[in-house]
Amino acid sequence: MRDDAAFSSAMKWPTQKLRSLLLPCLALWSSIAACGSLAGGPRTPVFSPDVVFATHVAQATALDDLFEDVDDDGADTGFPQRMFQQTASWRGFSQLEFAYTYAEPAHASKLRLRSELSNLGQLSPNIKWKLSARIDYDAIHDISDFYPRPVRRDHRFELFLRENYLDISVKDFDIRVGRQHIIWGEMVGLFFADVVSARDMREFVLPDFDILRIPQWAIRTEYSKHDFHADLVWIPFASLDEIGRPGAQFYPFALPEPVPVRFLGGDRSGRNLANSNYGIRLSQLIRGWDISAFYYHSLDASPTFHRVSQPDEPLLFQARHGQIDQAGGTLTKDLGGAVLKAEFVYTHGRRFNVTRMTAPDGLVRQDTIDYALGLDFPLPRDVRLNLQFFQRVFLGYDRDIFADKYENGASVFLQASFWRDFDAQVLLIQSLNRSERMLRPRLGWNFARNWHLAVGADIFDGPPTGLFGRFANNDRVYTEVRFSF
Repeated sequence: MRDDAAFSSAMKWPTQKLRSLLLPCLALWSSIAACGSLAGGPRTPVFSPDVVFATHVAQATALDDLFEDVDDDGADTGFPQRMFQQTASWRGFSQLEFAYTYAEPAHASKLRLRSELSNLGQLSPNIKWKLSARIDYDAIHDISDFYPRPVRRDHRFELFLRENYLDISVKDFDIRVGRQHIIWGEMVGLFFADVVSARDMREFVLPDFDILRIPQWAIRTEYSKHDFHADLVWIPFASLDEIGRPGAQFYPFALPEPVPVRFLGGDRSGRNLANSNYGIRLSQLIRGWDISAFYYHSLDASPTFHRVSQPDEPLLFQARHGQIDQAGGTLTKDLGGAVLKAEFVYTHGRRFNVTRMTAPDGLVRQDTIDYALGLDFPLPRDVRLNLQFFQRVFLGYDRDIFADKYENGASVFLQASFWRDFDAQVLLIQSLNRSERMLRPRLGWNFARNWHLAVGADIFDGPPTGLFGRFANNDRVYTEVRFSF
């Protein structure tokens, strides 16, 4: 444990920056703690329209007193709170996944059972909560020794805490405390303005985004008034990307030539209170244009591989996380026949690997601009078409990094439903700088109530240091069976 002086120093800076957020939260928590136990009632599904309220009560409870009826001018209306019936509901899914990698050397690469359970409820009209967890077991690492032992140990069995939070609403303010998803942007297939989310990248970006995203332990305060929305976030101990172990199928490190490389264990020592993440996002609806702007300071969720060996020694790398600053915005507009979406992010402080051995740590700092433009078209017969263009611009470009100054790409996503219970989709993401792509066809069948069967393929092509080309030997076919409740 850290000593008191170091802990005091670590606490000083973030609390000064976020005092306006923490003090209301702590005061509100104290008030709730003083309310005592809440009377139980019959358990009914959360948000059920069948929940019945008494029209009048003789005396408000202590919890009701916390949220007294107040009119728009701030005056007490004099009416007691209506009796509220506590509610709770369960939901979740269980999914069996199998994948076979047919690129040489061919092998079965996944046989995973994934189960998630969530409980949602309300203690009062102003207080809601969610508890959820997930268990993953991949049997392929018990019946096959294709992958190195550290990889098998990392992927075999895991218990995840998913979203676990308490929601408190007071007039125009909503406060959420706990482990939660904070999503500031969402494009098709890749991440741009979604800067707060950490991700489980052990299968690259192939899983559904709701599975791929890792919730953050955060205090989040939201303010909404008319068409304006403000979002203030503090994350004391950041969740970081999970990238797996060297030798895993989608380990993200790549070199232009196959040379011997060793790795130290990842360094996450920067994940502490002194390096806590914080940010603000403001959005406004103006004549049908949904516009937002944000700033986010964080310990970079995505690791950078530092060379820790000397130039005359065998290559040795370590994954580390540095601090970065990001600013950007999003835009959405319904054009009638299509929906326009755009996201923009400027990143300061991120470092990238270079080919020259004289660079300290094998890295250079490169500020970047990332943006994406998308059009979403609803077509006849339950068909959806999405087109996107995206670009990364390296500012102060260093020619020795593994990328061009302007990295351009485009994507096409086509989705259709047919024969009532069938759906098909295909996603193509293509580099416009070189012959590099990812192709993902998929066919689904709702063969029974709450049951879904899917088959598909993930196909990669490109150079060994490219975003997709580094996985060119990982082409695979897969099937999934999912039961939801």
